[in-house]
Amino acid sequence: MDKSGNYFLLLKTNLKVNLIGTYECTLDAKGRMLLPSGIKKQLDSLLQDGFVLKRSVFQPCLELHPMCEWNQIMKKINSLNRFVKKNNDFIRQFTAGLKNVDIDNSGRLQISKDLIQFAKLNKNMVVVASVNIIEIWDKELYEKAVDVNDEDFANLAEDVMGNMSEDELP
Repeated sequence: MDKSGNYFLLLKTNLKVNLIGTYECTLDAKGRMLLPSGIKKQLDSLLQDGFVLKRSVFQPCLELHPMCEWNQIMKKINSLNRFVKKNNDFIRQFTAGLKNVDIDNSGRLQISKDLIQFAKLNKNMVVVASVNIIEIWDKELYEKAVDVNDEDFANLAEDVMGNMSEDELP
C-alpha cells in the first residue's frame, strides 16, 4: 500500500518512468541539493533502489537515472562488442564520472565535485524532468539551452516527430 492508501504492484523490471516538471533549487556549500518535493513525490516508489548520476552526453548538465531505467541502458551497453575499439572508447566516455547515489532521509542528493565542475553548477540550479530521467542544470545554462525561437522549435518538432504515424504520436 502506498502513502495515499492505494494498493499498487511495482514490477521493477518492466517499470516505465514518466516524470513531469521543471523546478528551481539550490546547491549548498557541501555539494548537496534538496530534491524538489514535486520530483521527490514522483520518485517515492523508486527511492529504495537508488540512482545513477552521470554527465550528459550532449549538454553541460547532469542526468539522474532511476536504477530501473539505468539497468535498461546497461543492457544495451553490455551488448556492445568490447573487441571493437570504438565501442570500448564509447563505453569509457559514457561511464566516466558515474556515481551511484541515494536520496537521503531529508530528500537531499550529494553531487561530487567532479560532476559539479562538469555541469558548471553554481548555487542556483534547475531540475528538469525529462521523461524517464532528471536533468540537473546550472540555472543560467538551462535558460540559454531552452531559449530558442518558436520557429526553430517548430522546425525541430517537425523533424523529430513529423514522420510518425498517428498511432506513434504522443
